[in-house]
Amino acid sequence: MERVNHTLLTEFVLTGVPHPPRLRTFLFVFFLLIYILTQLGNMLILITVCADTQLHARPMYVFLGALSVIDMGISTIIVPRLMMNFTPGIKPIPFGGCVAQLYFYHFLGSSQCFLYTTMAYDRYLAICQPLRYPVLMSAKLSILLVAGAWVAGSIHGAIQAILTFRLPYCGPNQVDYFFCDIPAVLKLACADTTVNELVTFVDIGVVVASCFSLILLSYIYIIRAILRIRTADGRRRAFSTCGAHVTIVTVYYVPCAFIYLRPDSHSILDGAAALFPTAITPFLNPLIYTLRNQEVKTALRRMVGRQSTKSEV
Repeated sequence: MERVNHTLLTEFVLTGVPHPPRLRTFLFVFFLLIYILTQLGNMLILITVCADTQLHARPMYVFLGALSVIDMGISTIIVPRLMMNFTPGIKPIPFGGCVAQLYFYHFLGSSQCFLYTTMAYDRYLAICQPLRYPVLMSAKLSILLVAGAWVAGSIHGAIQAILTFRLPYCGPNQVDYFFCDIPAVLKLACADTTVNELVTFVDIGVVVASCFSLILLSYIYIIRAILRIRTADGRRRAFSTCGAHVTIVTVYYVPCAFIYLRPDSHSILDGAAALFPTAITPFLNPLIYTLRNQEVKTALRRMVGRQSTKSEV
């Protein structure tokens, strides 16, 4: 009889983002546009970096290309499923689909954390060690750092997925969230989740705190170096270069800390906060990080010029 009571669920139902029914069409169109623009913007950056020989050999743009891949991945695993909640009817997600969504979100999300840290270190070397920068940060090293971020992210995602879904799920299947994430899924477990919650807090806490601390340390040294620049134009350009990174890091880390590093979780507040790293940040990255970058815009013009020349021929 005990075994019957603990029959595993085969699917979950995501409740989505709370919203007035009259706004369903508007929200569906809004997130559809966000998704399309996210994919187009990041794809444009990725193609530009890969196609332009002056960019893909430079570490900064290797990191930006990797960031574009992550942004497209996070947006793809979250936003289409979010949009389905604004259409009529109940649309369950298979148990395996829930596992995959949780794994890939934490895999890509933690890889993004590590990548942001690497990019801060890259800016530190470029501004604080400009003469030694070509030696300390080569294109080959940047590729290895990106690979390391992906491997570390994969391990982190696997740990979170295994710990979450090793528990039995036998009761209600309604996930009070817009995607399968740890706090919301654990509430449905038919077993004690204390160990899971503790390990999740420590694991994610270590990732977020260590990455954020290294970024903060890098920027302390960067700001000190910028303040020593004698010309106002030099300081302005240096602050402009770093400002984009600081903006994105803030938009990304603050919601993540709010969601995962609190002892008590409120799904409505968490859902609103989670829209930033899952939908808003991937959309903003091409705008804030690269499309306002003069070198990227110059590379885009070169690429368009080459295509126009080929068409004329």
